[in-house]
Amino acid sequence: MHLPWLNITLAASPQPVFTSPAIESFKALVNRLSDPMISLPILTLLFVVMLVSYRWWTRPLVAAGLLGAFCFVYFGSILIDPNYGLIIRKPDNVPITMMLLGVGFCLWMAFRGAALNDAALSQGRPMPVEDKDDKTLVWPDLVYTEMICLVLASAILVLWAVLLAAPLESPANPGGPPNPSKAPWYFLGLQELLVYFDPWMAGVLLPGLIVVGLIAMPYIDVNPRGNGYYTLRQRPFAIASWLFGFLILWVVLIVYGTFLRGPNWYFFGPYQYWDAHLSLPGTNINLSDYFWNGKKLLGFGLDHGLPGNMIVRELPGLIFVAFWLVALPVILARTVFRSMYQQMGLIRYAIMIMMLLIMAMVPLKMVLRWTLNLKYFIYLQEVNLNL
Repeated sequence: MHLPWLNITLAASPQPVFTSPAIESFKALVNRLSDPMISLPILTLLFVVMLVSYRWWTRPLVAAGLLGAFCFVYFGSILIDPNYGLIIRKPDNVPITMMLLGVGFCLWMAFRGAALNDAALSQGRPMPVEDKDDKTLVWPDLVYTEMICLVLASAILVLWAVLLAAPLESPANPGGPPNPSKAPWYFLGLQELLVYFDPWMAGVLLPGLIVVGLIAMPYIDVNPRGNGYYTLRQRPFAIASWLFGFLILWVVLIVYGTFLRGPNWYFFGPYQYWDAHLSLPGTNINLSDYFWNGKKLLGFGLDHGLPGNMIVRELPGLIFVAFWLVALPVILARTVFRSMYQQMGLIRYAIMIMMLLIMAMVPLKMVLRWTLNLKYFIYLQEVNLNL
């Protein structure tokens, strides 16, 4: 069977190499756990566990065991499911595998350094980085290193181009667009956001805030601790918030878009066949619909019908957004972030908390879409402004 959206043929591997009732049960379990309503909370919990237990999992033997288990499941699954193998072996999905391994290595290196430095700080010993002479001459040491890296990178790219065919498809045809139509892998996180937000926000505002936030970070966070060495003990909030945005709201969304988003942009399990004829029932409902027609949709609440005035109609969403972006920063400044507010001052705190709350709105909107089919908090179609 030919899969036009993958540009490959399923008949090349019609049956898994290994199969048994236990393997089929394992595949069904993984497909079930891959549902974003289940997988995102699990990944968030694993993220918290990663931060809490970093002194344990960064031990070389433990890290090697975790890497081996990941590679065994990630690559070994090709032998138990042909659909998974088609996705993994697709040439333009190879960078995803490289990204996962590269991100994992960089996380281990940073947290391993943090574990060693934090252990030394807690025991009153000098940090390992302080005992090293990290001065390097530009010539010849740095220039030679850069030249070697340049040669190796060029050789890898040449081999990559020779061994893997370029994932070029047929010329664009508006009468037969690919299904699913996906952006390049590095934009799949943004494409996933288009499911939950209006294009102006998912494609313009949120990426712009990412750039602005990265630029403003050195001016918002002026804590000198952690400069020149890895640490988590001295910078828990800064590291946790930044890594959450990068790992959960960027890397995970790329993985969702690559491995789980199939035809018609439906979610499929990693061991599930991408059926282009699959049709799932679903109705997107706005917050104003839930508020004014709650009795019909939820079984309780108003049964008023949507008001004609757009401001009155979207008043519940306007109140929620005003609370989220105006009242909640004040509440947090007087409670949870009181000491941080006193240290940072009004302007730096306002910039930081706005970035943080807008970032937190992304997973909130995703969960509400998956659980309540909520499409927009505010739906002002008259002025083409939706949130």
